[in-house]
Formats: sequence, C-alpha cells, structure tokens
Amino acid sequence: MPELVRPSGRYRGSFVEAVREAQASSSGLRDTLSWNVAELEADFGAFAAHLCSFEPPNPVPEDSVPAEERWLIEGETYLGRTKIRHALNERLRQLGGHIGYEVRPAERRRGYATLILRLALGRARELGLARVLVTCDVDNLASRRVIEANGGVCEGEFRLEFYENPIRRYWVER
Repeated sequence: MPELVRPSGRYRGSFVEAVREAQASSSGLRDTLSWNVAELEADFGAFAAHLCSFEPPNPVPEDSVPAEERWLIEGETYLGRTKIRHALNERLRQLGGHIGYEVRPAERRRGYATLILRLALGRARELGLARVLVTCDVDNLASRRVIEANGGVCEGEFRLEFYENPIRRYWVER
C-alpha cells in the first residue's frame, strides 16, 4: 500500500527518474520543471534536506509559511508528492492553498492523486486544520475531479494578475 514519507535518499533513483519524466512531458509543477537533474544527482542529500527545511521548528523566510514535503511511495518506487502548508499567507490564499500535489507522469490515471490528497488532508487534520484550501487551474479537469472526490467545495473561479491561467479555489472541511 502506498504511503506518505519524508523525502529521503533511499528513493533517489526513482525520484530523479520521475523528475525526468515530468520535464520530458512538460507536465509537472513549476518547481519540478525547473529543477536541474544533474545538480539533484550530484548532491541528492542536500536537495532532500532543503525540501524538509520549512518544517517546524525550522525558521522560514518572511514570505513563506511552515510546510511539509511528503512523497507517495510504494515499496521503493516514488509515485508523487505533496506539500502540506501549515498556514496561509496572502499569496497562498489566492493560489496554492494549504495543499499542492503532483503524480509522476508514468503513474497518472491510477488513483494516486486522489490518494495523495486524501492522505494529505488526513495530515492537515492532525495539524489542526479544520478547513483546508486547495486550488487548481480551471482547465485541469483531472485535478478538479480529485479535489471534488475528496470533498472539495468550489468557492469560485478567479483570474489573478500574477498568474496566467484562471483558477478554481476549493475548500475541504473535516
């Protein structure tokens, strides 16, 4: 059964392979598409540590919020990832929300996005977040279905000055 785990060098090969898949298909989160694979491979430990650097009790930059990066793993295989933000700032209220997620291209359409979000919502509850914001592009029908399958109620569709696509904001209450 897949589970959410902290980023770890144990999954280096599978993770790097997934980053290459996302970059080749141009269908990953913005940061995934911009990562330098050679740099990841050269010092994967530092990369994984950076992903965990926003977790409490670590201090976070003024324009950021405490957050947890978790990877969906089955056996030794990296399937996808989520970021669970412990709070919202003004920018995250507009775009990004409490939870973001991504499934590697080779594992899409198998229910993993729904599972990642379900597990991330469970973790958000553990953190005391009773109301969770999740956003997606209006034209991302797969993500809309995932959010709605996890109880997301659409607040509306919005255009933002700093983002090229119209977005939908969903609230999940538990």
